[in-house]
Amino acid sequence: MNKIFFCVLFLITYYVHPQKKNEAFKLNIKKSNHTLLIDGVGDDLAWHNADVAKNFFMVLPMDDGPANEKTEIRMTYDDKNLYLLATFYHDKKGNYTVESLRRDFTFGKNDNFLLFMDPFNNQTTGFSFGANAYGAQWDGTMYDGGSIDLNWDSKWISKTTRDDEKWVFEMALPFKSIRYEEGVKEWGINFSRLDLKASEKSSWTPIPRQFPTASLAYTGTLVWDTPPPKPKINYSVIPYILREIKKDHTKNVGTEYKTKVGGDVKFSISSSLNLDMTINPDFSQVDVDRQVTNLDRFELFFPERRQFFLENGDLFASFGYATIRPFFSRRIGLGVPIQAGLRLSGNLNEMWRIGVMDMQTSSVTESGLPSHNFGVISVQRKVFSRSNIGMLLVNKQAINYPQENDSLSALFPKYNRNFGLEYNLASKTNLWTGKAFLLKSFAPKKENSGISQAAHIEYQNRKWNWRIEEQWVSDNYTAEVGYVPRNGFVKFNSYLGHLFFPTSGPIVSHGPKLNGFYFFNESFKETDNTTFLQYLIDFRNRSSLDFFVSYDYVELLSPFDPTRLGIADLDVGTKHRWNAFGWEYASKPQSLLTYSFNGRLGGYYLNGNRTSLSTELGYRIQPYVSLTANLNYNRIELSAPWNTNEFWLIGSELDVTFTNKLFFSNLFQYNEQSKNFNLNTRFQWRYAPASDLFLVYSNNQMIDPNFPRDWSLTLKFNYWLNN
Repeated sequence: MNKIFFCVLFLITYYVHPQKKNEAFKLNIKKSNHTLLIDGVGDDLAWHNADVAKNFFMVLPMDDGPANEKTEIRMTYDDKNLYLLATFYHDKKGNYTVESLRRDFTFGKNDNFLLFMDPFNNQTTGFSFGANAYGAQWDGTMYDGGSIDLNWDSKWISKTTRDDEKWVFEMALPFKSIRYEEGVKEWGINFSRLDLKASEKSSWTPIPRQFPTASLAYTGTLVWDTPPPKPKINYSVIPYILREIKKDHTKNVGTEYKTKVGGDVKFSISSSLNLDMTINPDFSQVDVDRQVTNLDRFELFFPERRQFFLENGDLFASFGYATIRPFFSRRIGLGVPIQAGLRLSGNLNEMWRIGVMDMQTSSVTESGLPSHNFGVISVQRKVFSRSNIGMLLVNKQAINYPQENDSLSALFPKYNRNFGLEYNLASKTNLWTGKAFLLKSFAPKKENSGISQAAHIEYQNRKWNWRIEEQWVSDNYTAEVGYVPRNGFVKFNSYLGHLFFPTSGPIVSHGPKLNGFYFFNESFKETDNTTFLQYLIDFRNRSSLDFFVSYDYVELLSPFDPTRLGIADLDVGTKHRWNAFGWEYASKPQSLLTYSFNGRLGGYYLNGNRTSLSTELGYRIQPYVSLTANLNYNRIELSAPWNTNEFWLIGSELDVTFTNKLFFSNLFQYNEQSKNFNLNTRFQWRYAPASDLFLVYSNNQMIDPNFPRDWSLTLKFNYWLNN
């Protein structure tokens, strides 16, 4: 079966012509000798002779003609900066919709403009910049042909202005803030606009509605009159200093006081390759994890939030599948100090990308954990029009490892390694996508040296979408620096969906989607499956409504407490079946008051019942204040000894953006299942570009019984120095 997948993926890719879909869309950019003032007005002489990108195409609600709202884009450059002026006219009157002035806003909840650039013309990687109507900036690196990593920040300036007829965005982007190939006169480029008053998303080039406007397969071409300036050597030094006070009530220690100094260094090896180094890194300002109700039999996944691991993170983290990850950076420094690290990443040329990471952690005297070195090498080679072949090597190596007769050697293996090969399919028009990979783990013991393999193919046009996939993870496959919550299984899953498009009325699209997930052990005996039928409805005002009915079958392979409250475990080998139905509704984002409501009613283990209800309420005082409240209620009815249990998860978040440089946020979380109360408060002042002052307070407390766990107060100062 695996051979069939590889053959299908190859044939689809082979017969794809390499020419871009929107090759005919060209915007000429000419060098300017006039001085530009970035004020959001756009009356400088430099703009008078600039070519104009206009006549945008509608993408949503329907991709069948020109956009209703008029947009004009102009670009120019000089020896130091790339400049852009965008003017957004609107016929519909009313207030602009924005979440706040905070950087890297949520795309669908703001009137916004985004620029997508593909300097290497590989239709896979690039950069994105933009702003919402009140000037909150957006910047990120692009990967996988249309995904955006917003954790990347760069130095650039912009300004927006507004009146009753239009809003205007003007920006200056230093060439040293991006990476591009020297001497190239044509870049892939596109522009996207979201106008929530008109419920319209539009693009300079035509893009099918099922794809994001960020899809690099549908970019036009930016044609330079002369190649962009030759990149110069660029480096940045970002030192930090912090002072922390903390108290851990679970340990018999007093209040601790700590001063910490460290920083990062960024150095441009070439115009497209960057070296990042970190010494004694600190992540105290990173957002805390959002708590969830956990009724899963396997380990939950929480995303990486630390800046150093996120920039160009796709080179390392996108290998494999969501539940078969040979590398997951949160395994590094988990409760262990990181001493230093480096990362080399970027494009060698149009065809090759490379990523190298090396991290060193400290030892832990209390547990006997030795220090570890984590090394990762990732290489990607573009093939055909937009596909690529990848290789990944992950190595976790203990330093000053205990002797073989030491009892600690059984707790902490000397090493764990993973080697993998992967093929990623992306057709010229993005209608066909797919993946196939093979992973091999290596460890001191044979029972930890196994194989994982998986493949899928997916098709998506306006009306039809389907996917077939298979996975195999051997029982002895291990990825200590990865995320593989389940071993010893073979999985088949697929879905098939269809959409209908009414020509009038409040509904823009609706249709069914059938999903199936089937698990077997390695002897192909079925162990569990989930099948569910959805009906999806999208409204013209951007609200949505979904319904589903489902069937579940589970044969337990290990003891499991169905309440996760520590009451008792169900026996291995017991079999359970149940049916359920549910729904999810999300209101239109244009309203100051937004809400969503979802629920699930039906059976559960031991012929029991589970009711789960969730809601999210949001209110904005534009553009300065955003309030959000989340409530999740679960009721589980089982036989003794579990009986009936109810528990709540409550969260509330206050986000205040006094200006686009001064922020305050407060997150409160109350979790009855884990018996934990958490408070996280953060003040941030961006006093200079990419330079911040943070004041962070965190408090964790047990509930039932009410007992303090720990608290901390951190003051952190960093500054971005560059040439």
